[in-house]
Amino acid sequence: MKKENRVKKNKDFQEIFKKGKSFANRQFVVYSLRRPGQTHFRIGLSVSKKLGNAVKRNQIKRYIRQAFLELEDDLQNEFDYIIIARKPAADMDFFEIKSSLIHVLKLSKVLNVKKINKKLQ
Repeated sequence: MKKENRVKKNKDFQEIFKKGKSFANRQFVVYSLRRPGQTHFRIGLSVSKKLGNAVKRNQIKRYIRQAFLELEDDLQNEFDYIIIARKPAADMDFFEIKSSLIHVLKLSKVLNVKKINKKLQ
């Protein structure tokens, strides 16, 4: 994930939390905020210490980043996303995490559902 595609500043996180819309399932909470004129989506990750040690938390973050890279063509570019991992995500492998993210992004209506359905078939 390139530096310009990440949400890093606390100010940006707070703005997305306040102004953005949130959608959730058991494993993830996704906040999304439209940024008109933005050429590429940005992503911020939050994985609590309650989910495990540093190795496990970094593994979860790597899985989430990889899932977003694979879904890059199907996501709307004018958005900033914050993904908060919940406890069940610690016990999931990459494919389960990707499937769960697809589910929550469909709920938030930022994912092109037709393209995803064709890829899954």
